Amino acid sequence: MNDLLARLADYRGEIITSIVETGYMIGNSVLAAILVGLPLGTLLYLSRPGGPYERRWLHSVLNTYVNVVRSVPFLLFVVALIPFTRWLVGTSFGTTAASVPLAFVAAALYARFSEQTLLDVPEQTVELARSLGANPVQLITRFLYSEARSGLVLSLTTVTISMVSYSTIMGVVGGGGVGDFAIRYGYQTYEYDLMYTTIALMIVVVMLIQGTGTLLARSIDKRAR
Repeated sequence: MNDLLARLADYRGEIITSIVETGYMIGNSVLAAILVGLPLGTLLYLSRPGGPYERRWLHSVLNTYVNVVRSVPFLLFVVALIPFTRWLVGTSFGTTAASVPLAFVAAALYARFSEQTLLDVPEQTVELARSLGANPVQLITRFLYSEARSGLVLSLTTVTISMVSYSTIMGVVGGGGVGDFAIRYGYQTYEYDLMYTTIALMIVVVMLIQGTGTLLARSIDKRAR
């Protein structure tokens, strides 16, 4: 144990850097999920066949996009997106570049989850909004999101945890992060106790994210009041 603690102290700088890199990648991907994925999922819900604002062509296009992004194995998706990443951020190497494929996947995942969450909103809620003369923005913000807010928080929690997992792969494009640290300083140097300690740290982080998301969802759940 003392030997492990000593080595952790030796790698203190690298550990802090890897944590910051992971937080940066996850933060960017979660931001993309909220700013892109939530509106995308809302459009999927509204434009679906039989939806409040049915647009079959729009639903088909958005649904295809989400399915394609979610179906491609993540590592292959990262590699396939390299030309676009290089065009967008000027490089295909580094933490910022690694955030691009993560953002795409996070947005697609949250779009699907948010669509499914909105589908659980009772049809009577939509009918009530229409009877009160609510316009599309009012329907979404004052009725749909208000009714589904707990589920949307839980869905975002699930997406965030998925991004923690996906971020461990980003060492292949020089993204760094905790996963890359575990491979380079643990596995490749045969210091397996250092690798397992890193894994334990990731497990704790995931548990904290899940616990925080669950508590927040419970606190804003209208049904719990």
